[in-house]
Parts: sequence; structure tokens; C-alpha cells
Amino acid sequence: MIQFILNNQTVETDLPKGATVLDFVRYHKNLKGTKIGCREGDCGACTILVGELKGGAVEYRTQTSCLMPLANARGKHIVTVEGINRADGELTEVQRAMVDESGTQCGFCTVGFVMSLTGFCIDETEKNYEQSISAIDGNICRCTGYKSIERAAFRICDAVTRRRSDDAEKSNESNIKAGSLSDRKGANSETFDFAMSKDIVPDYFSEIKNRLVELHTGNPKSQIPNPKSFVGGGTDLYVQRPEEMIHGSAQNLFDDTALRFIEENGEFVEVGASATVTDLLASPIFQNLFPNLQKHLKLVSSTPIRNMATLAGNFVNASPIGDMTAWFLALDAAIIFNTRREIPLREFYLGYKTLAKTEDEFITKIRFRRNFSHFNFEKVSKRTYLDISSVNTAISLRVENDLIIDAHVSAGGVAPIPLYLWKTSEFLRGKEISGETISQVNEILQTEISPISDVRGSADYKRLLLRQLFIAHFVELLGFELSI
Repeated sequence: MIQFILNNQTVETDLPKGATVLDFVRYHKNLKGTKIGCREGDCGACTILVGELKGGAVEYRTQTSCLMPLANARGKHIVTVEGINRADGELTEVQRAMVDESGTQCGFCTVGFVMSLTGFCIDETEKNYEQSISAIDGNICRCTGYKSIERAAFRICDAVTRRRSDDAEKSNESNIKAGSLSDRKGANSETFDFAMSKDIVPDYFSEIKNRLVELHTGNPKSQIPNPKSFVGGGTDLYVQRPEEMIHGSAQNLFDDTALRFIEENGEFVEVGASATVTDLLASPIFQNLFPNLQKHLKLVSSTPIRNMATLAGNFVNASPIGDMTAWFLALDAAIIFNTRREIPLREFYLGYKTLAKTEDEFITKIRFRRNFSHFNFEKVSKRTYLDISSVNTAISLRVENDLIIDAHVSAGGVAPIPLYLWKTSEFLRGKEISGETISQVNEILQTEISPISDVRGSADYKRLLLRQLFIAHFVELLGFELSI
């Protein structure tokens, strides 16, 4: 039996734990405000808010309910548009902004935009125009241009920042006195107080934390004996094999706290297998290591998918164009299984969708050394955001006095597997950074790849694209100028 809070009601269900939250709320609870669109996590019509207890507070993130298994709703607050509607029938602040700025258009996608913008108002991300637009990067409107929706987002951002600016001095004084854990509790409380006062969310949100604490005490996670398959966020599996996932018996790992961490351990950084891309974005460790973290990871999928997609899921999906796989290959990361066996990530891929693991093994941890001085990630896709790569590549360098001491380079979309460029990486080591070096290594790089022509481009185009992206690494990292 799975228990969670759906809007303002505690519910329980004995439906298959692989059934989607979208189908549960629409067909079993008759909450038809959440729309069915692509069922692949792309359009955002089914966007919901998911509240989870973290560090003594409730943290809300948007997720696409079409890809979310019921098992991942256990012990959480699931919010559909009906759960933010006002009791008096009037529009919320977010809904009013969409209407007043003519952002509703045909209306089918509107609920998804409303939920994403509501999430923007109650999460702890920085409130500015850029972030308000980023909050709706997982929502697609097919009617016309986005300017009316952008105006609505800006209006909502103004309302939030104006109030927060007025309270900033008082809040800062309170936070200094409160300490780290109390700081988070206070910020969370102030956020909800503001959201409720502005009719962004209903008053019952103030009681959710206590209700979730109570729910957790009597809602143990189910374990499957000797499972043969595992699922994290489900963002790939529910696209590829939806029926199998609904009726299968996979063990859910998304909420396993032992797999959800980011830590420094001596010379290594260690990341739990169920850490999401958003967890990386929010991590002070990653923010310190990767100065362009926000810029790079915003190229990966969309906000709702980044909130769900786990690192291990990206790795074992074995897509030749997996963005996070390319990222960690360039860090020369290692993966550790539940059997405690450890292998380099570059040895994990034996062939197309063929992995160096047994069916009983699953990834528990990823680790990499933090001894690099430079890191860059490049990606080209048909759309800048919310799209899979045509070609991607990443590089890490340790440079001393213009001499490359160590180098690791990866590429995606140019081979049947996510590719660690062995010869390219080896050639760079011990070389001075120069136009001649970059030209020579690009010739070596071309011998390591075997792209094919497909819907994302011809083989020749992908070869040229990787060449240009490889040069872009040095332009971005070192301001190096090279005529191309």
C-alpha cells in the first residue's frame, strides 16, 4: 500500500507501484486538470509539484507526472492544479498573471505553465527574470509565440522579488541568529507565509510538513526480494517501455537515502547513484568545482526532468548521446556497484546498450578526483534547450604553466556508445597549449570516432561539429584564439 498526500487529502492505493501518478490522479481521483500530452516528459502538460521532507523543511520541485511511478510518490506531497486553486473560486496570483497577460491562448498547456510558475514562487532558487523563464523551460505551448507567457513570468517575478526585497534586512538578521538548519526552516516558513498571503498557494500548505512527518512514521518502503530490475527517476524507462514499467516488479531506488548524497572524501568527490541533475545544480561542492555549472547543466533536458533524472539512470541507459555520461567520462569517474565492485566508467560500455554488469548489480556511487584545473561541456542540438544532443563533448584538464599535465576527453553522438577518447586524452598529456597542438589532436580525435548519418545529422556533419566543439573547449577555458 502506497500512502501520500494528494493536494489536501491523505490517500493510499494498492495499484501497481509502477503505475504513473498522471493516470492515478486523472482516472482514479478524477482530477482532470492535469493534462495528458506527449507521455514522454517533453511537453509539460502534466506538470505537478512534488513536496519532499528535506533538512527539516518541505522542498517542492516540479515533475512530469507521466513519467513518475506511484512508488516515487510515497510519503510526499503531490500537488495538482486543483490543489493550488482558491476555495472562493477566484484566480491565484499566478493564474491571474497568465490571464491578464494573455498567456492562456488555447489553454491546454496553461495548467503546466501555472504549476511550473507556482513552483518557482515557493522554491528556494534565486528570484530573477532569468530564473522565472528557466522555471518554464519544460513547458511547451504550440499556439503561438511565448512573449505573453514571458510577461506573465516577469510579472510574477516582480511580485515575489518586491516582497522579498522589503523583508530582506529582517530575514538576514533572523538567518544569522538561527544557524544553518534553522536558517532553512525559517526560509521555508517565510516562503510559504508569503505565498499564502499572495494567494499563490492555499493556507493548508503550512501544515504539510507536520503531516509528512506523521506520514513517514507509518509508511515503510516496500522491498522486492531478489529484484532483477531497478528504476530511479524513470525518465528514460517510462518513455522506452511504459507498459513493462507499469506492470513490472522493479525495485525503486529514487528515494533511497543511502543513494542520494554528494560528499567530499579526501581527494575524491562521491555522488550517490540516485542524485539528480538538480541535486548537482544545488550542491555547493559542484558549484565550487564547476564555475559554469548553471550554464552547462541548463543545457540538459528541462527543469522537471532534471528534478527526476538520476545519474545512475543516465549511465545505465547507455545512450550514445547521454549528456551526464559525457560529463562524467571527462572526469574519468569510477562507478561502484551494490556488490562493492568498482570499475572506471570508461570501461562500462562494451557495445551498443551492452554494459559491464550483471543483472543483479546496480550502481550505488560515482566518484571522481577533483584534481583538475579546467572543465568544459559543449552540446549542440536542434533546440538549445529541452532537446537531446546531436553531438556533445566534455573535457577536464590539469594545466600548469601552459603545460597540460593531465587530460580526459569524451564525446557523444559519434559512436555506438558514450565515448571516452583514449588516444586524444593521451596525446594531450605533456603538451603545451598551442594552435599546433590543437590541430594535431583534432586529427587524432577523428580517428577515434565512427558517427553515422541519422535524423540529427550526417556523419560528415557530426565529424565537423565535434571538431568545432573540441576547439570551443580551449576558447571557453583559456580564451585561446584559433582560426577555424
